[in-house]
Amino acid sequence: MTASITPERPSATEGQRSRPLIVTEDEALLDDLLRLCAAAGAEPEVAHGALTRRGSWEAAPLILVGDDSAARLTDRARRQGVLLIGRDLDDHGIWRRAVALGADNVAFLPDAETWLVDRIADVAEGVGRQALTVGVIGGRGGAGASTLACALAVTAARSGRRTMLIDADPLGGGLDVLLGGEGAQGLRWPAFAESRGRVAGSALEESLPELHALRVLSWDRGDSVVIPASAMRAVLAAARRRGGVVVVDLPRRVDDAAAEALSQIDLGLLVVPAELRAVAAAHRVASTVGMVLRDLRAVVRGPCGPELGDEEIAELLGLPLAGQLPPEPGLADAFEGGEPPGSSPRGPLGRFCAEFWARALADEGGVTA
Repeated sequence: MTASITPERPSATEGQRSRPLIVTEDEALLDDLLRLCAAAGAEPEVAHGALTRRGSWEAAPLILVGDDSAARLTDRARRQGVLLIGRDLDDHGIWRRAVALGADNVAFLPDAETWLVDRIADVAEGVGRQALTVGVIGGRGGAGASTLACALAVTAARSGRRTMLIDADPLGGGLDVLLGGEGAQGLRWPAFAESRGRVAGSALEESLPELHALRVLSWDRGDSVVIPASAMRAVLAAARRRGGVVVVDLPRRVDDAAAEALSQIDLGLLVVPAELRAVAAAHRVASTVGMVLRDLRAVVRGPCGPELGDEEIAELLGLPLAGQLPPEPGLADAFEGGEPPGSSPRGPLGRFCAEFWARALADEGGVTA
């Protein structure tokens, strides 16, 4: 159980790996905090009730103060990133001690262990700005959502941004195939099916196949594996913590795992061919997806006729128009030649993706590479 006193917390710059500071004379509490640090992949500095290293209070990115030591530290300079750790939920005096200490939060063990591991791991990973996460979903089967998802990822990686492509559609055939990397070394979804707690972002990134300067999490060619919502939550959260951009290829059927993916997406693109039947099918998809994803926009796949333009289609769907995606001649031949979607920056698909990222990243105020 945790309760917030002040909402702000310090943020580490990406790549910074600093040691949290533990201050307590309670040996049992120290053992618990050391165990939680180990689970988070962090090696803490320990002060047994007194700070022995000059500047450790000011420099530590996160300070875990045992309730037994709170009274001795009230003369310390106020700063963010201080957590007061207690055990007794019925001890109301801990809130007065937290205010006197200037703590951000009070965490009660063992209830808050998962939350506390996440906070410590944020420090260990050096979490900065989270990735801009874009989901792509087809308005109907064969709409070209997987092609657009790959092209968006390839375009982002070509511009030098850290990019991860997540295949959340178990029936899509595998995005690594579209990228020409079905034989590439690295883990696929079945390896993460049992994930429940926190997945380290750096470990996830390093374990995945690297194709065209991006990392891709796809499916293998074995039997179908059910990915529970907890695994989707853990994997996507880890991907987002790495920063840059994350592109997610979404299924049209919203099960628990897909709903979890939708909940972590910043912006969704619904790919709709410029056909009346496709618009009718896409309307049903938009109604379902829109219950979870607030920012959903239409991408109309041309060519559009005079009777049914891109703006009319977006209006029929009740969605903002993200743009029209014109046909790209030779796309199939390029794939057969080993070139992934979006590999040509001057092609219609490459230009669409470059313009999309320019607008999306400007809206976000920029994304760290």
